[in-house]
Amino acid sequence: MPVAIRLSKNFYDRFGDEAAGELVTALNTVDLAYRTELKDVYAQKFALFDAKLEQRFAEQDAKWERRFAEMDTKWERRFARLEANLAERETRIMRWVLGFCAANTLTLIGLIFAVLRAR
Repeated sequence: MPVAIRLSKNFYDRFGDEAAGELVTALNTVDLAYRTELKDVYAQKFALFDAKLEQRFAEQDAKWERRFAEMDTKWERRFARLEANLAERETRIMRWVLGFCAANTLTLIGLIFAVLRAR
């Protein structure tokens, strides 16, 4: 928002309306030029800041993506090992169960034959 420069009545009386008017116009022109230049410099600096910020966000995003990918790989390896371990234990348990059932079945058959012979 431009600020209009005004001079006192004493200044106008001493130098005249024309000279004071020219001075006011010159000062307002310089003020406008500085404001415009400052606005341009600010826009350039903000664009540079925005570009750097975007770059840093992109770098951080890439870093997080890499870390998540590494964690996914780690978890997949751990789950694969766990599944292999569980499959091995399941096989052992099934062997024990089948062995126990076979032993019980043979014992029951033997008991039935013993009871039938004893009659």
